[in-house]
Amino acid sequence: MRTTEVSVVMVMLCVMMVDADVKPQRDFNLRMFAGRWYRVGLAYDSSSFTPFRDKVKASMGIITALPSGNVNLTMWDATPLGCVRKVYNYEKTSVPGQFTYFSTRHNMVKDITVVDTNYSDYAVVLKHKVFNREYTQVALYGRSQAVRIDVIMKFKAFALSRGFPRDSILTPPPAENCPPSRSGR
Repeated sequence: MRTTEVSVVMVMLCVMMVDADVKPQRDFNLRMFAGRWYRVGLAYDSSSFTPFRDKVKASMGIITALPSGNVNLTMWDATPLGCVRKVYNYEKTSVPGQFTYFSTRHNMVKDITVVDTNYSDYAVVLKHKVFNREYTQVALYGRSQAVRIDVIMKFKAFALSRGFPRDSILTPPPAENCPPSRSGR
């Protein structure tokens, strides 16, 4: 029994240390971060996602900073069923650039960290949670659907450093008419 407790504590410490090396953007500014973003890169190695990798399109989102410091994110994703709109509520933490949100799909709270951004062109965002196993996703966002190659390389290098296999790192093509023109695009 004692060995099991020590093993559990050691695993938890290792997981915390792995996540601890990811720091948010220095001097993160939520007001500058707010606005329209396109998810133009994605690293996700879930086996349930594998069959859909070649169907992923770049999606668009609008980040709205709330007076409380929380964030509303409205995302439009092109799916086989059409353009789907989803709204996420990110709660601020005590660390600027780090948020939490409740994933209804996974029925758990996840951590969101804005790892790197220059606010005007790109942002690299890490979504992370440990629950029975580690759930991690890295996303590259651009203010437009086209980002510079050096930014894509920086995103890929970060995803590889987090342990993602090369074939799980995507830069999907743009979605057509998603969101539809009348949706504030």
